[in-house]
Amino acid sequence: MSLQEHVIVIAGGTGGLGPAVVQSCLRAGAVVVVSHRGRIAADEWRSRFGAADGQLAFVSADLTDETSVPALADHAIQQYGRLDGWLNLVGGYAGGTPVADLGLAEFEAMLTLNLRTAFLGSRAAFRAMQPRRRGSIVNVSSLGALRGTAGHAGYAAAKAAVIRLTETLAAEGAPYGIRANVVLPGMIDTPANRAAMPEADHATWVAPEDIAAVLVFLLSDAARAVSGASLPVGG
Repeated sequence: MSLQEHVIVIAGGTGGLGPAVVQSCLRAGAVVVVSHRGRIAADEWRSRFGAADGQLAFVSADLTDETSVPALADHAIQQYGRLDGWLNLVGGYAGGTPVADLGLAEFEAMLTLNLRTAFLGSRAAFRAMQPRRRGSIVNVSSLGALRGTAGHAGYAAAKAAVIRLTETLAAEGAPYGIRANVVLPGMIDTPANRAAMPEADHATWVAPEDIAAVLVFLLSDAARAVSGASLPVGG
């Protein structure tokens, strides 16, 4: 699963899943452009992953802002002349409140964080990939999108919509050689999740590295015949 001569944008690459995905893409040979907010120690990241000079770049972007997101695609095109893959890793969870008690702001916050970011990132990627008539867009949903459960109205609705968005992208991208797929992780074994749920059975959680391996496959030419798929990665 080589990503040699691939330029990959990772939107949300500094979050809980991000480092494992950045590392996997770099090891596969990709040039990686990572979005970030606030300050970031870029040299420390490059040293941490042993990135070659020019192989790992960082671009500041607010991934909920439609005027900010295109800067990621623009950087890839201007600096490297191409954009081969786009990963939307941005997302988050809040829940536990039944619909009858759920405030509109809390509900819409889940849509903004999980769905709006996927839409804006996918749209920017699609527009950048159209002229070259090739590319791979990969979104991240959740196994929790497959069935509604009590207390998860905003999160489940947003993640379910990401699946339908991805299927639409696959249909619209087919004439342009643009593929779109979505992965559905279970509970991800990150330090933040362990801190939030110290009594849980962590052995049943999925490792970030395992999710990253699936993402690299979907970005690579090995998955050239795969588009419109929803892949569960449940551990």
